[in-house]
Order: sequence, then C-alpha cells, then structure tokens
Amino acid sequence: MFTVTPNGPNRVDIEFSGKLDSDEMKIALDELASKTQDIENGRMLYRVGDFQLPTLGAIGVELSRLPAMFGLIRKFDRCAVLADKKWIKTVSQIEGALIPGLEIKGFGPDQEAEAEAWLAGD
Repeated sequence: MFTVTPNGPNRVDIEFSGKLDSDEMKIALDELASKTQDIENGRMLYRVGDFQLPTLGAIGVELSRLPAMFGLIRKFDRCAVLADKKWIKTVSQIEGALIPGLEIKGFGPDQEAEAEAWLAGD
C-alpha cells in the first residue's frame, strides 16, 4: 500500500506498507508526482508501516524515473519519517545527508507530535 495525501498547500503525507510490484510502483510514483506538482519549499510526513523490499520490477520502474524523482525531491525542504524499525530511520537520515537542500529526520511511530512540530519549525 502506498498513499499520498495532500495536507495543506506545501505538504503531503505518505503512508507505505507491504511490498510494491512494478504496476503498483508506477501508480505510486504517478500519484506522488501528480499530488506534488505545485509544491514549493514543501514538507513531507512519511509513515512507514510493515516495510518489505519492492520487487526487482518495481526497483526498475523507480530507477527509470530517477531524473523526475530528483526534480520532485527538490520541491521539499523537510521530511519526517515515522518508522518502528531503527534501520529505516537511520537510512532515511543518511539519505537526507546525501540530498542537498533536503533535511530528513527519523522518528518512532509514537513520536508523531514531535515529527509534526519539527516539520512546522523553520
């Protein structure tokens, strides 16, 4: 499952759980691009549930759209990742360190209030 929900003029909330195949990845990336097209200096709240690695076909779809995904990522300044697995939070923060202009911070699922406050900060 992958859902993208607009939450104000410059924010989206994303929920992900399970495993994506190539068709689901196409739908997810199209939805993400569509619902973020007008965002500038955006904020993202990313809830990761039962994470499973996507299929090889899904990874291929994502790689084929990498240039567009880099353009999409530049629309955001901050991303809070809510996950119960420590490694997901750690990888997210490392990813944020590698992407110029995007700050990513990991939070536990019970820290949603803290994540919201951090997203709202300057």
